[in-house]
Amino acid sequence: MKNRITFLLSIGFLLILASCGTSKSMSHLPDISNYDTIKPIVIKQSGNLFISGKSSLLKNKQGLWELYVEGDPLQLGLTTGALSDSLLKKQEQIFFSKIKDLIPSKFEQKMLRYFLKWYNRKLYSNVTPEYQSEIYGVSQYTSHDFDNIAPQYQRSLYLHAAHDIGHALQDLALVGCSSFAAWGEKSETGSLILGRNFDFYVSDAFAENKIIAFINPKEGHKFMMITWPGMIGAVSGMNQEGLTITINASKSKIPMIAKTPISIVTREILQHAATIDEAIAIAKKRKVFVSESIMVGSAKDNKAVLIEVSPKKMDVYDVPNSDQLICSNHFQGEDLKDEKRNQLQIANSHSEYRLERMEELFAENPKINPKIASEILRNKEGLHNISLGYGNEKALNQLMAHHGIIFEPKEKLVWVSANPYQLGEFVCYNLDSIFKERKTSSVISFQEENRNIAKDPFLKTTAYANYQKFRIENDKIDWYLKKKETISLEFIQNYQSLNPDYWVVYYKAGLYFYQKKEYQLAQSNFEKALTKEITTVPDKAEIEKYLKKLKRKLQ
Repeated sequence: MKNRITFLLSIGFLLILASCGTSKSMSHLPDISNYDTIKPIVIKQSGNLFISGKSSLLKNKQGLWELYVEGDPLQLGLTTGALSDSLLKKQEQIFFSKIKDLIPSKFEQKMLRYFLKWYNRKLYSNVTPEYQSEIYGVSQYTSHDFDNIAPQYQRSLYLHAAHDIGHALQDLALVGCSSFAAWGEKSETGSLILGRNFDFYVSDAFAENKIIAFINPKEGHKFMMITWPGMIGAVSGMNQEGLTITINASKSKIPMIAKTPISIVTREILQHAATIDEAIAIAKKRKVFVSESIMVGSAKDNKAVLIEVSPKKMDVYDVPNSDQLICSNHFQGEDLKDEKRNQLQIANSHSEYRLERMEELFAENPKINPKIASEILRNKEGLHNISLGYGNEKALNQLMAHHGIIFEPKEKLVWVSANPYQLGEFVCYNLDSIFKERKTSSVISFQEENRNIAKDPFLKTTAYANYQKFRIENDKIDWYLKKKETISLEFIQNYQSLNPDYWVVYYKAGLYFYQKKEYQLAQSNFEKALTKEITTVPDKAEIEKYLKKLKRKLQ
């Protein structure tokens, strides 16, 4: 990550001298002359309920925000922005604080701003006027505190590429999503059922205000999606035709120019496609700048496929002789699976491991229903049920997901996880009932409580309480290692006891003792780490490299 940031900052420095090509993008605004430009009036009924005409924003008892908006693209954006005004400003603060943590130097931040302006110079021309107008509407309610990065509209546009840039840079956002679909003999009802974990991580605070958006657009299909304040792109969603989309990042090199953000492509599919063929046709029209697997499920087709896209190719991975589809973070289709970058991803990352774990759990569960789907999404063990340690990215439940979600497209049912992670209650919604004629006299939660899936019992265990303590201590040891501070043996013993099956607690202790030249203690901790399930091949290779150094030092 450090080398990549240095690379980007170096480009930024050069662009101070050669900023040609960015002025048009920085001054561009969408044409909104054909839309209703009147700003909505919001009535605040309480701290948890805001109403504007037929639109509303309500925080339910599980802590999820339920948004309903309707209208033309500009009105969708303006109403969303007006209703979520305070949440939007808070979300921006959280996101840009994370950037400051990654790049604390003001000079380097300035270089990064130059880079962003250059890098995103063609972004606006790769986003359709429809979505530019919606983003513009939302942007009118963003804070002016970050205008030094870019003006409101341009900054909001940039943030829609954050997922793409994040998984290209790897460290800005952890991306290790897992998804699956079952139908026919593999489904309890015979109809399609899908589940996914969205492991896009910025910080715990970033995931606090999840929004379940129910969108009734002037053109296209009515749909729902899981999002966060300021985001109009779709990462998980279903429309009223019973078409679903979820996205799983694949291995990408750092792109040198922004094109269409993947979440905007999937938003277009969600709003304008009713079948798999229609979804494929939309994907073919758009140029993307990172590699991604888009799982599309269709009630009308009663199956799911993967649309695998990269900056240069597109493939459709279909399983015609099967009634299940499983996806992690690598390509499986003939056109892309053998590419060098994809093969390295399979060999070195935790993607293949999670795919095999899903296959294992599917084999253990002959018929998938929503309850079983939630148990798969919440699973914390490794292959053959071995203990991975909590937070291990080889687990389907890495205890860091932004959300888990389950779809039954034929019935228009969707279940969304409440905090924390996928452990809270899975809250059920029925799209058909939600999109019936709106009654604004009394706004209540859209959820169907009798269909909700209960919280994970893990939340009440000592292991979960210890994991929460572990996360605090893990941040502390990172700080101690960075500052080369002295750590007591009691601290290390307690830290390791909080998550004893996780290789990281022994690896970091080994790093500490290596720093302090206590080589025998370093060796024993590194060796202990190797007895655990290590997340990636490069992680294991690094530990083995330290052990080789220690062998020479101890001779």
